[in-house]
Amino acid sequence: MPPDQAPATIEVKVDKVVQLFDTLDPFPFRERDLNRDAEEFIVGWARELPARRAIRIVVHLPAGEAETEHARELGGALNRYFRYREEAVTNDLKELFRIGRFSLATGLSVLAVCIAVGGTLSTTYRGSEIVRFFNEGLIILGWVANWRPIEIFLYEWWPLVRRRNLYRRLAAATVALAPR
Repeated sequence: MPPDQAPATIEVKVDKVVQLFDTLDPFPFRERDLNRDAEEFIVGWARELPARRAIRIVVHLPAGEAETEHARELGGALNRYFRYREEAVTNDLKELFRIGRFSLATGLSVLAVCIAVGGTLSTTYRGSEIVRFFNEGLIILGWVANWRPIEIFLYEWWPLVRRRNLYRRLAAATVALAPR
């Protein structure tokens, strides 16, 4: 594998494998959530890595700890956890787009009503400055009603896609144990 295609490495040092996971989580080890600090560390480091490279997580731990059942299950547990996080962010993205579609329909309806009312006022009261004032206000109101869907469809979804892609890369990461 060429040097620029070698997996980017995240190194984690622990005394016990269970330190990486939330001890209050009642599920079996391989299905537990990561400890918040461990997740922040791994995700923070992964953000700094080149986006096109595979990720390799190296866990440094005592030699005796590397022989335990938890250590053997570590790779699968990390992959499952990050796959779960990817699915959660994917669901958040779907929900954001659902809200965006509803907001867009609402905003366009408000804009259409504002334009129709403004047009009716303008034709009914030709030349009135106060009607011109209200007509301009209605048009502004109509466009402001579209602020949220525009914000969603132009800006808000990008960070979720980046986070989802990062979790996807972490879910596919190889996990290696490095006994010390």
